[in-house]
Amino acid sequence: MAHLPDEHLAELVANHTKEAVQARLAAGPSASYLRDFIFGAIDGTVTTFAVVSSVSGAGLAASVLIILGVANLVADGFSMGIGNFLGSRAEQQQRRSTRLEEEHHVRNVPEGEKEEIRQIFANKGFAGDDLERVVEVITSDQDRWVAVMLQEEHGFPAIEVPPSRAGLATYLGFMVAGLMPLLPFIYQAYAPGDLPQPFFWSIAVAGLVFFTIGGLKSFFVEQVWYWAGLEVLAIGGVAAGLAYLVGALLKGVADSV
Repeated sequence: MAHLPDEHLAELVANHTKEAVQARLAAGPSASYLRDFIFGAIDGTVTTFAVVSSVSGAGLAASVLIILGVANLVADGFSMGIGNFLGSRAEQQQRRSTRLEEEHHVRNVPEGEKEEIRQIFANKGFAGDDLERVVEVITSDQDRWVAVMLQEEHGFPAIEVPPSRAGLATYLGFMVAGLMPLLPFIYQAYAPGDLPQPFFWSIAVAGLVFFTIGGLKSFFVEQVWYWAGLEVLAIGGVAAGLAYLVGALLKGVADSV
C-alpha cells in the first residue's frame, strides 16, 4: 500500500472526525454530471474531427468543412443530449414504478419483505441477534425499508439524477469539446493567411482534447489517467484516420459532381 504524505494523511484524519463525518452525512450526497459531460465530450470530439478529416481528405473547401462541422455539432449534439435525457427519464420512471411495487409488497406481505431484508443482510455477514436488530431497525420505517430494497434488491443508485440536467450536461460536453477541432478553420475563415495548414492545427487541438478527456474519464473507471488518455486518443485517431481515408477515396466523386 502506498504511503500517504504527512499533509494528505493529516487532511484525511481531519475529514474523518466525528464532527466532520456528521456534517458530511447531514449534507447528503450530491449528484454529479461530470460523467455525462465527459462522455458527451468524447463523442463530440470524435464525430466532429471525423467530419474535419473526411472533408480534408476529400479536398473540399474550408467553408464546406465549417458548415458540415457546425451542423454535426448542433444536430448530433442535440441527439446525444435527448438520448441521455430519455434514457435517464426511463430509468427514473422505472425506479418510481418499482418503488410503488415495493410499497405494495410491504403493505400486503410484510413478513415476506422482512425475510428479504433478513437474507440480504445475512449475505453481508450479519447473524443472530445482530441480524434481527438490523431487520427490526430497517423495517420500522417504510421509506427506509423501501429505499433499502430499491438499492439492494433492484440495484438502483442512491442518488436520482434529474434527466433534464443529465441531458444538458451531455449536450454541453458535446458542443464544447466538439467545437475545438473546428476552431482553426473558423479562425482561418476570419483571418485568411494568419494560420497556415489549419488541418494540422486541428489535429493537434483534437489530440489534446482526446487525451484530456480520456484522462478525466479515468475518474470513473479503474484505469491510470495517462493510459485512459492514450486510449481515447487512439480511438479518436483511428476514427479520424478512417474518415480521412473515406474522404480521400471519394474525392473523385466530389470532383465529378
